[in-house]
This record gives sequence, C-alpha cells and structure tokens, in this order.
Amino acid sequence: MKRKELIRELIEAGCILHRNGARHDLYINSITGKKQPIPRHNEIDDRLANHIKRMLGIF
Repeated sequence: MKRKELIRELIEAGCILHRNGARHDLYINSITGKKQPIPRHNEIDDRLANHIKRMLGIF
C-alpha cells in the first residue's frame, strides 16, 4: 500500500498528525486518543497497514 493512501484513509477516519519524527510520523485518533507511528517509506506492507489501522481503532 502506498503511504499516501494509508494517510488519506487515516485522515478520513478522523486521525490527525500529532508530530513529525526523523523516520516515523505519529498519528493520533482524535476520537479514541490512540497513537500509532507511521513509517516514512513510500511502500508500506499491507499487514503493517492493517495493524496500524487496527491499533488506531479504524478496523
């Protein structure tokens, strides 16, 4: 999955960028308050993308 697609899905689900990091960006779900780092790779493995969504409470 492309990183841009994952971030678009997160934003549509109500997540916001909490802070930028050197290798990861930290996104927070504004509804649940859960935080999850998103790597800065162009391609993110589908299993990792699903894990990120699950941890943020989107799935």
